[in-house]
Amino acid sequence: MKKIITFSKLALAGVLFAGALTVNVEAAPQCPRDILCPTVYDPVICNDGVVYSNDCFARAACAKGCQPYNG
Repeated sequence: MKKIITFSKLALAGVLFAGALTVNVEAAPQCPRDILCPTVYDPVICNDGVVYSNDCFARAACAKGCQPYNG
């Protein structure tokens, strides 16, 4: 049986992935590569003193000691 993908299913998939951003960290090879991070704002502050928009972006930057940031 052949599967048919309709435009509405493709549009839904586009909407679901529109809220994500791929981060490719070139500077630190030990960091995870090509992480699909959501664009949800849930800030964390890490030992490096940087406030990241969420823990996924902090992991992509290899930040350590991250805590929720309510500043």
